Amino acid sequence: MPDDAAAARAAAEEESAFAHPPVDPDATAAYGDHPDQVIDFYVPRTDTPLAPLVVVLHGGAWRAPYDRRHVTPFADFLARRGFAVANVEYRRGGEPQIPAQNTGSEGGAAPAPLAGRWPETFDDVAAALDALPALARELLPRADRRRTVLTGHSAGGHLALWAAARHVLPAGAPWRLDGPAPLRGVVALAPIADLAVAEKLDVCGNASLQLLGGHDRFAERQPYADPALLLPTGIATTLVQGRADLDVPQAVAEAYADAAAKAGEVVGLTLLEDVGHFPLIDPAADACAVVAEEIAQLAW
Repeated sequence: MPDDAAAARAAAEEESAFAHPPVDPDATAAYGDHPDQVIDFYVPRTDTPLAPLVVVLHGGAWRAPYDRRHVTPFADFLARRGFAVANVEYRRGGEPQIPAQNTGSEGGAAPAPLAGRWPETFDDVAAALDALPALARELLPRADRRRTVLTGHSAGGHLALWAAARHVLPAGAPWRLDGPAPLRGVVALAPIADLAVAEKLDVCGNASLQLLGGHDRFAERQPYADPALLLPTGIATTLVQGRADLDVPQAVAEAYADAAAKAGEVVGLTLLEDVGHFPLIDPAADACAVVAEEIAQLAW
């Protein structure tokens, strides 16, 4: 259990990240019929004739209460740094079906919403990225799609790593691509990058277990969903991780980097001292500037 000081710091970091007012996009387009199948677009706020395209996948443990609005200040921060930005929404988990554990209090605690939908969460991320080139051509004319970097935070970091690995999915997977996606690279921020390790550590309250449909389906679906099993990708990848992260511990990122090394692939791992989970997407935090620099190193 974290000590009181660590817990207080984590709470303050989360409060800071969520204190920024949402930033409306310059345009929004649908990639499907469901209300959550949309992408927000932010034009670069600089005079760069052609700007790299950054695709953002938000976190929130794949759960419905957390949508793309909480990362709109981060998207705007990247746009002010000269990037064209696409902020992707996708379907997430809904009403709880797994009973809450007995907390000892009368009646127990209300269970959290389920994490993710199978297969809809994966359907949406794949469909959004497949539709993105045409949508960006229309709505982000200054975006250089040849310099596309995929980034995501927490559960979105998992989805970013997964999306970059679609060409190494098992044969017959509905999301499989014939070849690597046209990406300059991936910058995964505190990603839930190894689902088995995340489950052992009870990251975000059994979120990885719920994402795959529970104990009965975890092993069956893991080869189709776990980035740590979808290696090597051949796509430049960097993980940015706070050493003081209480939500997604450093061990999860390290497990993915170790799995990549065993597969013959070098994955960058940037560890930030005295940084928790949320400063990576908080424009007021120094860690957010580090993230932008990591993206720039791949994009430029």
